[in-house]
Parts: sequence; structure tokens; C-alpha cells
Amino acid sequence: MKKLLITSIVYCLAFAKADFATAQSLRPVTGAEIIKKSIAFHDPNGNWSTFQGEFTLALDMPEKASRKSAITLDIPNEYFNLTTEQEETTSFREISSDTCKYTDETGEVTTTTTNSKECERTRMYRDYYSYLYGLPMKLHDPGTQIDPMVKNVTFKGKKFIMVKITYDEAVGSDVWQFYFNPSTYALEVYQFFKGTDETTGEYILLDDIALIEGIKMPKNRAWYYNKDDGYLGTDSIVQD
Repeated sequence: MKKLLITSIVYCLAFAKADFATAQSLRPVTGAEIIKKSIAFHDPNGNWSTFQGEFTLALDMPEKASRKSAITLDIPNEYFNLTTEQEETTSFREISSDTCKYTDETGEVTTTTTNSKECERTRMYRDYYSYLYGLPMKLHDPGTQIDPMVKNVTFKGKKFIMVKITYDEAVGSDVWQFYFNPSTYALEVYQFFKGTDETTGEYILLDDIALIEGIKMPKNRAWYYNKDDGYLGTDSIVQD
């Protein structure tokens, strides 16, 4: 009798476990879960928070001179440097903790504090490069609002899992959509709008991978207008 009771309990537990697994598999996946999977693909060793690295970008735009930019990011030490070469002119912008330096139109070096108005453009470049090349890890930053509902969509003829992102008012008003490969969860497209008007903003197609200090960054990024698919340019990580 005791043996029969134990057997019955084992069977009940097995069925309960199977029912739980089925329920879990039927539960809709959330935006936060997709982003977590994508971070596991792009930053498998959790290197972003301690990232110290350099990479060079080559930018080509229609009817404009090509540009080469060397970017240094040292996140733990709050250091950023952007050195740009275009049409035989070299300029730089640098933030080192509380100090900000940059060259003006005449090539003269200005030194100020990081929080000063004069450093605003340098801060913008630092935030721009650390955001776009820190994706999808940067989607865990404070003020980020991840839509729990994901969508299976087709964009430019390719299937993706799409996650919508908005930000707290103090952070920004742009609406972003991130498109993930449904098999690998690699981030392959992102798109932003100025508020709710989907004819504004741009979309960016990502192609190939460059491994920089353990981070899988997009090697090539092609930029287009949302309103008419107008081509803006392509920047590529240059590797020897």
C-alpha cells in the first residue's frame, strides 16, 4: 500500500512538472527577456561595464568627403576620446573625468570642465558613441522603458523579433524599435522616431560583427531616413 502511494505521488509530481513546463512554454516572452538574450549574444562575458578599448570608424556619405574617426572608451575611468580625420584636417574631443578638451574650427585647443556648456557637444559625442556601440547592453540604463510586449515582424523582407523602447522624460523623447534575429537574438536593425510620428527619424541596418574587447559590435551600419528610405551613409569598423 505504501509503495503504491509513493508511486502515485511520483506520477502526480511528474504530471505537475509537465503542466508547469507547458504553461511556461505558452507564456508570452517579454521585451526584457529578449534583450537579456541579446546581451548574452553580444556581451557573453559581461565585459561592457568594464570596457576599455579603441576602435576606428570609416564613414562614407553621398557627396561628402569620407571621414575616419578613432574612438577610445574607458568606462571605469570615465575617459572618452574622439580623434577625427577629414580632408587632411585632424580634430579631437576628449573627456577625462571632470576635464573636457576639444579643438575648435581654428585648431586651437580649449580646456574646460565636463559639465560646462562649452563641453556640451563633446558630451553629446561621448553619449552617442557609447550608446550605439554599447547596444543592447545600454538598454539596461536607468530611465529606459522596455515594452513588455514583443512583436514578430518582417522588416525589409526579413523576419525579426521587435522590441519597443521609450525613455523617461528626463532622458529623451525619441521612440526606438530594436529588431532581433529570432534564432541568435543578435541585434540587426534599430530605428527611432521623433515622438509618435513614424515618418520622422531614421533606421539603421547592421551587418557583420567586429569583436572589440570581447564585445560583438556591428561592423557596418547603414543609415536611412524613415520617410523615404533616403540613404544617409555607412560607417564601418576598420580592423587590420
